[in-house]
Amino acid sequence: MENNEWYLATKQLLTHLQRSGITRLPKAHQTLPDAVIAWGQQESSELASQPAVSAPVAGQTTSTLVGQLATTSSNPQPKTTVSSNASSPARSFNDPSQPSTVPGAQRPAIAPVFTQSPVTDEAKAWARPKGTSGERIESLRTLSEEVKACRKCSDIVCRRQQTVFGIGPHDVRFVMFGEAPGAEEDRTGEPFVGPAGQLLDKILVATGLRRDEVYIMNTLKCRPPNNRTPTEIEVENCRPFFESQIEILQPEYIICWGSVASRALLKTTESIGRLRGRFFRYQQAKVLVTYHPSYLLRNPDAKRQTWEDMKFLMRDMGTLK
Repeated sequence: MENNEWYLATKQLLTHLQRSGITRLPKAHQTLPDAVIAWGQQESSELASQPAVSAPVAGQTTSTLVGQLATTSSNPQPKTTVSSNASSPARSFNDPSQPSTVPGAQRPAIAPVFTQSPVTDEAKAWARPKGTSGERIESLRTLSEEVKACRKCSDIVCRRQQTVFGIGPHDVRFVMFGEAPGAEEDRTGEPFVGPAGQLLDKILVATGLRRDEVYIMNTLKCRPPNNRTPTEIEVENCRPFFESQIEILQPEYIICWGSVASRALLKTTESIGRLRGRFFRYQQAKVLVTYHPSYLLRNPDAKRQTWEDMKFLMRDMGTLK
């Protein structure tokens, strides 16, 4: 590899570490090659002259951070986990300040992000007025017609029986946000009516909700062939539809069922296991992430975790102490 490629690769690594707020690493499993360290020190003057994205520690040069990568610490700092997303900053509801637990550590210049809301104490306002009952009904009807006319996903359109827009009252506190229609949903045009939908109904009843009290919708409005996982392009094609749906409904809570829904709505690549147990914000709605009912059918042991998520929701609703 040429020196210029080493330079670009190392700079990219250092920029990622700085954005994550990492200024010191625990004891490494293996030492970096001496040649790389030497090269990094030789290039320190050039790196230091480049405009830095962030400076975790005032006065620290890039060469200092390079040296830390190979330094073996006898007293390593506790490991911290920082999740990031390049779209826009946000925070979880139950951890508004997210202070650093590492002594002397600086907070990242770019805050950990999951959702589309800024890091503020106030929820981001909805982009449009909620409107009257009749206006919401008409807006949903018009949007449904646009979904039916959509032909963007050529691999899906030629196989679908019909689109699956969503179902439920137009004035709701809760939106159930799933992945994509299955075979039964494609046949009936209604989301969550197969085995996964039957399990969802049981979860709702246990939570103190009825199906006719919530609005149920999916990320994709058409069934992917053979129920495969939706592609990123397909999700982006449907983004204007599901975002407009939520904007019209303006719910208080959104429950993301599965990783496809959480990734689409919150724009994160974090796993469900790391997202569970706290609220995130989408506009003025609180977002809770849990496992998809179809996953629970394949992995019954995870039902207990989903029930813990539902109890967390009920406590916030004030129906469970």
